[in-house]
Amino acid sequence: MGYAHEYAVAVMNRARVQMEPVGFEPDWVDRPRKEKFYPDALVFPLPAGDDGAGGSVADGCLPDRWRPDRPAPTGAFTLGALSGMLQDSYGLVGRRLAVQANTDLASLPRYTHANWSRGTASGGGLYPVSVYWVAGPSGPLTPGVYAYSPSEHAVRLLLAGDVSGEVREALGGAAAGGPTDQYLVLGIKYWQNSFKYNSFSFHAVSMDVGTVLQTWRIWARARGLRLDPAPLWFDEARLNRLLGVPGEEEGLFAVVPLAWDGADPAAADRPAPGVPVRHRDQERSHTVLRFDALLRMHAATAEGAADCPAPGALEPAAAVPPRGDRIALPDPELPDVGVREAVRARRSSFGRFDAVRPLSAAQLATALAASAGSSVGAAAAGAGTPRLATLYAFVNHVEGIAPGAYAYDPVAHALCLVKAGPSGAFLQRNYNLPNYNLEQAGAVLVPAVRTTAVLDAVGDRGYRLVNATVGAVSQTFYTVASAMGLGAGVALGFDNLSFAEELGLDRDGEAALLIMLLGYERPNPADFHYEIV
Repeated sequence: MGYAHEYAVAVMNRARVQMEPVGFEPDWVDRPRKEKFYPDALVFPLPAGDDGAGGSVADGCLPDRWRPDRPAPTGAFTLGALSGMLQDSYGLVGRRLAVQANTDLASLPRYTHANWSRGTASGGGLYPVSVYWVAGPSGPLTPGVYAYSPSEHAVRLLLAGDVSGEVREALGGAAAGGPTDQYLVLGIKYWQNSFKYNSFSFHAVSMDVGTVLQTWRIWARARGLRLDPAPLWFDEARLNRLLGVPGEEEGLFAVVPLAWDGADPAAADRPAPGVPVRHRDQERSHTVLRFDALLRMHAATAEGAADCPAPGALEPAAAVPPRGDRIALPDPELPDVGVREAVRARRSSFGRFDAVRPLSAAQLATALAASAGSSVGAAAAGAGTPRLATLYAFVNHVEGIAPGAYAYDPVAHALCLVKAGPSGAFLQRNYNLPNYNLEQAGAVLVPAVRTTAVLDAVGDRGYRLVNATVGAVSQTFYTVASAMGLGAGVALGFDNLSFAEELGLDRDGEAALLIMLLGYERPNPADFHYEIV
């Protein structure tokens, strides 16, 4: 049993037993930047991104059973498509101010604390994911390693020369996404999150990886673009050396091979030169702290990083089918809204829910069906990866569905009653922050995963898979809520053990990992929203 088991227990208990360091307070004056900064690297602005005409949220989010006529994605990426995907997912697309209940409201009107909106969700709004583009000769730019700069919507050249062979060999050669020499690598500079969340940060950042991957999957699928699976198992140490970043400072969590328009079939035969990046990120903070639990989790999940699980290894950790009588749900319904419009409109509701107008059963059914169909890709942990997450729903105000706690059965597209009766008092009592009134939400969804079973099946690196999966679920949830014109919010600050007790999760070893609030908001809000692009 590895350290990840111990860490998972500490996270689940943190509402009752604080994680070390107890009493920690962030130094907001000395906080790090929200993105890596390479002042000496050449900057190449990216073009205006592909607008993705015709790419609807329904095409991007709903499972195949609800989109039987959706063609298989066969299109290849171009520079315009890649630029559009990066901008819509992690680029800065607008400035927002609103009267709401979050604790940072007082500081947001100041320009230095501006709340720049992005298409992808992030724990605490910190956006710690670094996106690297390893470009081979088939691409439009000089071959090399580039770092995406969200604030500039540009890439910075960190290394000139074709090193795509390094990534291919780190992925295991033949499993590296076919004849391509274009790869996106997702890293986490831990300090960008740990300055606030200390030991808890590994839990949060591994979900952030899932939100980014899911935005890309939704964006690409809606446009018919083939986005090759993103392996979570690869030679991480080799890619750390290539990118010139120490593993204890920055973990590399996923690699995404890109099907590229005009890719050279001989790309798979190019050698790996072994030349590393020499540019270094310039840290803003004068003091950078290290947290023992975070360092131990990085070490534990980096060990055996290249040993991809065998086919079927995760079957013992698959989601358990819900039990009990089924309450049939209506078919999902999504308006004809484009993915770009939906992700750019995505935001957290922070105390603005209003139960005067209940959700319809179809709206709840749509959120459940889309969210339950989310994953980080069938090949993220090897062939045959089963469904890992089960969705539970606390129904507060939904037309035609009695208040109570339910489990969602995605096969039958139905709810199974877990506990009858209103749940508002329970929900609010076990939420740790003052920024939401959970009873006013139409429904509160809870994704749960058998975390211990995953770790037993594939080792400590499975913790990254668990949280990336739940992050993907939350991003789909936000996107479909935005498309339906509903308020949404996702939170980590709740008593996980109380939710496990209320839902009977211990029976199957499930862990409640997020709460996701859905409902209508109060009308006529006082908002300011300025679109940058």
